[in-house]
Amino acid sequence: MTGALPGRHTPLRPIWLCRVDARPWPCGEAKLALLARYDGDRSGLLVLLAELSVEATEHLRQLDCGRQVDLTDRFLAWLHPPTD
Repeated sequence: MTGALPGRHTPLRPIWLCRVDARPWPCGEAKLALLARYDGDRSGLLVLLAELSVEATEHLRQLDCGRQVDLTDRFLAWLHPPTD
């Protein structure tokens, strides 16, 4: 799946931190790179991020002794800016 991720700001699995800046992935730079790479293909980007969210949830749950992890905001909510 990493081949689909643009730039250097890729996730360090299984802890899901950015390899460059150690922020929770996707970091700000990763989000910008993903938006540029998937420009015009928002549904493709949503599918990719949903798949990665499932993978990250499994990894982080295993690392935290089975504790439930919700990564919806981290992986998907930033694509849907709030409307007024």
